[in-house]
Amino acid sequence: MSSDVTDNNAYGTVLESGAVRFERLLPGPIERVWSYITEPEKRATWLAGGEMELRVGGRVTLEFDNSRLSPPGEAVPERYRQYSGPVTNPGRITQLDAPRLLAMTWGDRGDGSPASEVVFELKPQGNKVLLTLTHRRLTSATEGLMVSCGWHVHLGVLAAVLRADAPPPFWARFDELERHYRKHFTA
Repeated sequence: MSSDVTDNNAYGTVLESGAVRFERLLPGPIERVWSYITEPEKRATWLAGGEMELRVGGRVTLEFDNSRLSPPGEAVPERYRQYSGPVTNPGRITQLDAPRLLAMTWGDRGDGSPASEVVFELKPQGNKVLLTLTHRRLTSATEGLMVSCGWHVHLGVLAAVLRADAPPPFWARFDELERHYRKHFTA
């Protein structure tokens, strides 16, 4: 998979078993991109709303409603209905260095089972910002597949929002990406 950071449609890179990384070059400044990661109202425009206690150990409650990210009239394919929303994803902040680094657990089940971890790293690149997103501790090829598709689509929406462009059709793009990532994860 490509790692060309000038291509905001580049596929994620599998780092090792159970980890995937995406790099995106986004319109800056860094404080603006940080606000779209950490502020609920802004985060809801591309990923999920919900509160985030910005401190190590702080609670994260991501409230997904992917159907709101779809253009009007775009139908949710039956096989993706479980992801259309509303879906709540709890976690905890594990690292914080504003506005450069945010790491959090992803999908805490509250039963002691290990959650995966997402790390957002931001680096200024002139008037742009390099976002490196790493999602680790994925437990299966199926989880890796769905996480890769999800992050790819959501990061595409983020790039469009930051450019003040119309986001791509959410479900059509997810479907297209699933075909690509399925080939990769089953190879």
